[in-house]
Amino acid sequence: MPAITLTTLQGLKQKGEKITMLTCYDATFAHACNEAGVEVLLVGDSLGMVLQGHDSTLPVTTAEMAYHVACVKRGNSDALILADLPFMAYATTEQAMTNSALLMQAGAHMVKVEGALWLADSIRLLAERGIPVCAHMGLTPQSVNILGGYKVQGRNENQARQMRADAISLEQAGAAMLLLECVPSELAEEISHAVKIPVIGIGAGSATDGQVLVLHDMLGLSITGRVPKFVKNFMTGQPNIQAALSAYVAEVKAATFPGIEHGFSA
Repeated sequence: MPAITLTTLQGLKQKGEKITMLTCYDATFAHACNEAGVEVLLVGDSLGMVLQGHDSTLPVTTAEMAYHVACVKRGNSDALILADLPFMAYATTEQAMTNSALLMQAGAHMVKVEGALWLADSIRLLAERGIPVCAHMGLTPQSVNILGGYKVQGRNENQARQMRADAISLEQAGAAMLLLECVPSELAEEISHAVKIPVIGIGAGSATDGQVLVLHDMLGLSITGRVPKFVKNFMTGQPNIQAALSAYVAEVKAATFPGIEHGFSA
């Protein structure tokens, strides 16, 4: 497939074609995801849990993120590479610019930050300097200690109203994409219609413009044995990993994944 750009993703949203995203941390899986047609590779700070064995994403450093971005870039030919800015790497606008530059120089095409309206100034400055930004809202794992655990966000009307308003404000600030994690399906659908930029969901129902899962989760790999409600094991019934990746892409494109059972209500 031709190289995926932000323009490509915007066109998919406008056509109503679902966008496929998976986390990816190395060259081999980058190539495999390319072969399956995955449009966006997220080098996520989830590597702290699935690769490094930590109990949260908080210990991950910018240097570690840059290392894995570079690995993914070497195996990638077509997909857009989205890289997480890790915990406290964007606490100030200066940190956001410095650390984003490191990830872009390592091979990222876009960076992702977790939070809401307080991110607006950093997003504006980054966009002005040629660094596209994805804003991650809802359940933000870097804020797990504030949120009191991994809980669905936006279930009460005040939270939902604020999330809708923040999404619009972050788009106006220059965000090129939104990622909604663990929010009620109806709210995610409302936000997807309220903004012009692509909205990717994980545990946010089927009405978002695309879907993302952690690679290890969708391959049925877990060191804890705990499987989130929004995860489907795509290895089931498949002969190999490549077939599982292709099945994921096919089901997202056909809007058969996620099903109602993978979402949350208000």
